[in-house]
Amino acid sequence: MRFIIHRALLCLCLVSYFGFAQDEPEEKPPVPEAKTSVTSHSIKINGKKLSYTATAGTMMMKNAKQEPIALFGYTSYVKEDTSLRKRPILFAYNGGPGSASLWLHMGILGPKRAVVKDVEFANNGPYGYVVNEFTILDKADIVMIDPVGTGFSRPVGEGKGEDFWGTDQDIRSVSAFIKQYITENNRWQSPKFILGESYGGMRTAGVAQALTNEMISLNGIMLVSPFLQFVNGFDFGQTDLPHVLFLPTFAATGWYHDAIDNKPATLAEHLKAAEAFAIDEYAPALLKGVRLSADKKKALAEKLAALTGLEAQYWLDADLRVNHQVFTKEVLSESAQTVGRIDSRFKGNTLSVHSEAMSYDPMTTAIGPPLLAAFMDYYRTELKSEQEVDYKVFGDVFSSWDWGHVQPNVGFKMPFPDTLIDLSYAMIQNPKMKVLFQQGYYDLATPHFTTQYMIDHLKIPAALRSNISTAYYEAGHMMYVHEPSMAQFKADLATFIDASLPN
Repeated sequence: MRFIIHRALLCLCLVSYFGFAQDEPEEKPPVPEAKTSVTSHSIKINGKKLSYTATAGTMMMKNAKQEPIALFGYTSYVKEDTSLRKRPILFAYNGGPGSASLWLHMGILGPKRAVVKDVEFANNGPYGYVVNEFTILDKADIVMIDPVGTGFSRPVGEGKGEDFWGTDQDIRSVSAFIKQYITENNRWQSPKFILGESYGGMRTAGVAQALTNEMISLNGIMLVSPFLQFVNGFDFGQTDLPHVLFLPTFAATGWYHDAIDNKPATLAEHLKAAEAFAIDEYAPALLKGVRLSADKKKALAEKLAALTGLEAQYWLDADLRVNHQVFTKEVLSESAQTVGRIDSRFKGNTLSVHSEAMSYDPMTTAIGPPLLAAFMDYYRTELKSEQEVDYKVFGDVFSSWDWGHVQPNVGFKMPFPDTLIDLSYAMIQNPKMKVLFQQGYYDLATPHFTTQYMIDHLKIPAALRSNISTAYYEAGHMMYVHEPSMAQFKADLATFIDASLPN
């Protein structure tokens, strides 16, 4: 009996011990500190010397309880010996979602740029970087931003990935960073600009509206190869409109690679014909669905083949609807080559001739290694910044992304984001804000005709349409890898900034 009692007491003690042990909260790892490196530099732009201060590192973000939630990575370039009240400031980032900002940073905006050879495949090191004569630093200070989960940015402390990885979460966190930056660096009076590329366009439209609601007015925003509407940006589903909007870029790609017969002398001539066909014939035909006659369908397939270089029978087999990832692989299938999605001027050997769609993007594999190597070398060597975590070019956030968005005209979360309405609200509430759309003709990620469609359907008063500017380039999504487009890109930004400042 005593033995049984002793065993029972022992079990009770063990249960109590483990119960108390489980009740004890897990010890959280210490929150890393924000670290920055500040260095001084100078550059000659158009023959004039400009001295500037570079700050590279991270900024600590906190929640309403003043608890750390994220280290936000950024690099700023600020002109020395100038009035910060009058000096324009430009915040910039790439897209993804989940992409770091090194593409814009080392491609066109920063004071140094990586050496890339446009469509030539040149990814054998060592790689170089040079003084960037096309930087916009002579017109505005620059703050390159890496959203949380990209670059050196990480959730910390009380922050969790889901607090940042979603359409609205991302808009809120980037807006908070901008507000904190202008507060800590005394830039409230500075003329303010935001530049976003690709998904960065969706972010920028949302941030413009969010900052407007916070009583922070922007002078202008630049939307580079913008993705603003989820439904119109993908041609994989049952919606016909994306097929119409992608078609002119199919035509541009076929023209560039000599895949079409009777090739017009200029791209402009070919695009004019493709855009007219897309609106006047292709769109009405797709809307008819099964009511489209066989003869009409065959005639349309032949016209599609003449415009794009993809055989008429392929168009017929695809019910006149070919998505862009299939097109990239099929348009040069006779030579077993795949063209780029990000920039369809690029091409590379097809990994599998039997696969239905592209297996990789020749553009990314061509320019990615030089840009990353140049950035990492420059960041440590010249900016003297040594972060203790890896630089995430593509953060692991896409598969976890919350695509829902609370549109300002609806008030509840919609499953597929559309921030074109956010842009219209921001423009109406801030009628002085200018908007620049920059778009490449060889962009199969965000086609130029999709951008034009968004501009044409932006719901703003007619009087505000003069606030919109457009610039087109004979290059792709990252038009700044094309050297002739670099000069045009810089000139377009400079003109836009000047036009967006008070007289």
